[in-house]
Amino acid sequence: MKPGRHRIPEELLFALAAGGGGAEAAGHLRAAQAGKRLLLLRGVRDAARAVAHPQAGQAERAFTQLAAIQEQAPEAVDTVVGYPTVGAWARRNLLALIGRAAGEADPGGLAALTAAAAIRSRLACEIEVPVRDDGIVLPSLGRALTPARKSALVRSGTGPAEVTATGLLVRIPDDPHTDAPGWQALRRLTAMCQDVQVGFLLDDHDPDRMPGAAVTERRLSETELDQWRSALDGAWEILVGEHWTTSAEITAMITVLTPLVALPDRRASGTPRHAFGNIGLSTPPDAHSFAETLAHEIQHTKLTALLDVVQLTLPDDGSRHYAPWRDDPRPVAGLLQGTYAYLGVTGFWRRQRHHESGERELRAHGDFARWRDAVGRAARTLGGSGRLTELGELFVAEMTRTLHSWSLEPVPYSALSRASAATDRHRTEWRLRNGLPAEG
Repeated sequence: MKPGRHRIPEELLFALAAGGGGAEAAGHLRAAQAGKRLLLLRGVRDAARAVAHPQAGQAERAFTQLAAIQEQAPEAVDTVVGYPTVGAWARRNLLALIGRAAGEADPGGLAALTAAAAIRSRLACEIEVPVRDDGIVLPSLGRALTPARKSALVRSGTGPAEVTATGLLVRIPDDPHTDAPGWQALRRLTAMCQDVQVGFLLDDHDPDRMPGAAVTERRLSETELDQWRSALDGAWEILVGEHWTTSAEITAMITVLTPLVALPDRRASGTPRHAFGNIGLSTPPDAHSFAETLAHEIQHTKLTALLDVVQLTLPDDGSRHYAPWRDDPRPVAGLLQGTYAYLGVTGFWRRQRHHESGERELRAHGDFARWRDAVGRAARTLGGSGRLTELGELFVAEMTRTLHSWSLEPVPYSALSRASAATDRHRTEWRLRNGLPAEG
């Protein structure tokens, strides 16, 4: 389990800067994240040993077993280690162990990864896993309910896997993505269009799925799942049919969806910084909103992964800037994230507007016009901020070139008027909210 070094070829870096990148760039970003994940896991093991944590021995044994499983079943280990919440768990534990973050570390949780990999590989294994929040979470599989226990024993082999503790037995189904007594599965969401399939796991229980976000406090019902599946079917038709690069990137990088609580006046969505491959969103009301959200959040996924490989901004100097999609002033790093995400939204509506009719067509033209102008303004702010690295300046310049070419495309006058009104309204409200006088 040795990570390698990663770099992004220059031509792919500029393809990413232009808003795309496709499956090839996604492969490079995914490989870099896999290396990062291994470094974090090794760091947890080593730091636990260095500070003589009570679970250090358990972490050491689990890591050794995981490496042994990788020798026989590398795909099983890659799937488990690559599960998004593993990155968030490992980072949280490492920072706690080295004293850079508050909270208790639980490095013995490495045993959950080993157990999950053993179950996936069907190799014979017995390993004790610490209980957390009345259950043991097996990354990429699901959660066994183990209330009032401190740990449970996971057994795997050619037959069904079992979780046992004092007076408790949970059998994990042959298909672990189906519920069973005492077993809360990570349920699948899949869609197919033109022989292109996408598949996600719906994570509504892992404590590390979306740190800091307003996640749903309960599992989705079957009726709610059906609504997600129906919206995904329609969204995937839109994306595969008209947004080929975006759909290829989603297929290559997004593996998990996390349900979020909707905001009072709009949908909620987000991409966790340290759980690559996961995006959160509130229940999608329709196919178009689902498709737009995926097009938005895949941009965040690409940029957050890229920023682990290259540096685009200088350290924060306290300066703050207007962002046309936010209510608060943003630092340069935050403005870059939003600008890149809305570059994807702009590109989505740029193409989608030619495949709509009636009121939806007008709205699509208006959204394209509004966001191309807003993102262009934000990109120019970034370019003049003085807070970009040399590579960051090149990156933003490429974004700006893309937006300039889009600014030359015709848009119906009624849509332009709608876009202009929305832009003026947001800027006026933003200035009042942030204690600035209205513009003359």
